[in-house]
Amino acid sequence: MDMAAEKSEDLLVVKAGGSLTTEIPALCALLVASGRDLLVVPGGGRFADAVRDSGAEDTPAHWMAICAMEEMAWLWVAAGATPVEGLHDPVVGVSVLLPYRVMRQADPLPHSWDVTSDTIAAWVATARDAPPLLLLKSVDGICCEGVLCESVSGGEMEVSTMGGTDVVDPIFLSFARASGVRWAIVNGRKPDRIRSFLEGGRPPPAPILIHIFNSFDAELMS
Repeated sequence: MDMAAEKSEDLLVVKAGGSLTTEIPALCALLVASGRDLLVVPGGGRFADAVRDSGAEDTPAHWMAICAMEEMAWLWVAAGATPVEGLHDPVVGVSVLLPYRVMRQADPLPHSWDVTSDTIAAWVATARDAPPLLLLKSVDGICCEGVLCESVSGGEMEVSTMGGTDVVDPIFLSFARASGVRWAIVNGRKPDRIRSFLEGGRPPPAPILIHIFNSFDAELMS
């Protein structure tokens, strides 16, 4: 086994929310410092908001929003990440996916505002066979009946009742359940929590910070 193939076994896909645009330089530096091979899938942020404001829907909006993700990817490149255009290109250190060509070639998801970079990142993690997926958001996690939940079991009833959360897109939970991808949410504005996750430990407690599809354990983050 060559070094590139060996390193790919430790690949972690990181979805970086578009609301974290101002945090990109600091986040990129933190990810680089982890020494891990990380593939960032960026949210569209203000670029995607412009697509929403345009009134576009369905297929045109889908591809415009993925172009917005690609624009955001170049901000990661400006911060020091390596651009990656192919789904299975080698990832060494911190890379960022330029998603437009990949998504046009595979076209794996519905053309709807119900699909955002959350589900696209879950699809990337599944296609790369690189669980778990780390979602960096501007919040601590998903609320269940008004209370921040430590875990999401992925049962039919639970996925159904949480479909309306605005923390992840409406397709994400059902896609994660169907694909079996394991995932976690960590607040992207809390560097200590991100660092702890990347080092293989549960982020500091209080408040509860983590969501895991299926179970949370040390093996999940190794």
